[in-house]
Formats: sequence, structure tokens, C-alpha cells
Amino acid sequence: MRKLFRKYKAVIRFVILFLGTYLVLGILYSIYLKASENGAYFPDYITNLVAKQSAAVLDSLGYNPVLWKDSLGQGMLLTIDNKYTVSIVEGCNSVSVIVLFVAFVIAFAEKFKKTFLFLFAGAVLIYIVNIIRIAILTVALYKYPQYENILHSVVFPGIIYSLVFILWMIWVRMLKPNLPK
Repeated sequence: MRKLFRKYKAVIRFVILFLGTYLVLGILYSIYLKASENGAYFPDYITNLVAKQSAAVLDSLGYNPVLWKDSLGQGMLLTIDNKYTVSIVEGCNSVSVIVLFVAFVIAFAEKFKKTFLFLFAGAVLIYIVNIIRIAILTVALYKYPQYENILHSVVFPGIIYSLVFILWMIWVRMLKPNLPK
């Protein structure tokens, strides 16, 4: 048994770090969501901020966005020219995607500074791309409502998860030891 642990030490370390980080951050996020209930920001501060920033992107692009509270859907309704387009709920705020990204990077952590800087840059990039993604989705659904299912279920989740995958690949390549030439 000891031989197996030694042989697969790197794999075991990865699994423990990944699952441990994912669980700890997931629990902290759940606590944050619970504490946000009935707070000043609906449905929670981060989701509210993402909705406002997505509306600001649309406004800067010349659209006429209107944002209001959707108490039935537990999110923020984002419309263009008062035509329903999207409901931004807690799952749209990119936090769960960032948690997944962070867990993977920490599972392959190296030096603190390098890891921290990559985590910070990656999380900010994911957050920004998510806001742009929501704005583009809103326009796409405004112009092509008949494609709602494929846009919302396939195309736009693919954008955010592809970004995370690319960031993971960059991180792993950064860790690859320099081979002699």
C-alpha cells in the first residue's frame, strides 16, 4: 500500500488539493449566498454588480438596456428597448466558474507569487469575459430569440468554459520544466 501511495503521490496530491480547495471555496460561497438573502442587493451583491456592468456594456454599445428586479426568477431582468431578453441569476455571475478555475490552479500550485498572480489575472479575465458574454447574449437573444436554446445552453456556456480550459492549459505549460536544448 505504501508503494502505491509513493508511486501515485503526485496524483493523490492533485486530487486532495483540487477537491479540498473546491469544497472550501464552495462552502464559503454558499455561506456568502446565505448571508446575502434579504440583503440590500438583489439577489446578491456580485450578481447584482454583474447585471449592472452588463447593462453598462450594452449602454456603451448604443443599446437601450433596462435592468430591474425579477422577484419570481430570483434574478435581474436585462432588457433592450423594454423587450425581455435575459434574466441574470446567481449562476450567471461567474463565481462558480472562478472557483473551479482556482481549485485546478491551486492543485498544480508552484511558487506563491506566480500562483497568486496567475489566479488573480485569470479570475479577473473570467469575470470580464463573463460580463461581455452576458452583454453579447442579450443582444443575440434580442435579435434572434428563436435561437435562445442553443445560444443560452451551448454557445455562451462554451465561451466561458473554453476560456477556463485555455487558462488551465496556459498554467500547465507555464509549469512544464524547461528542457535543455
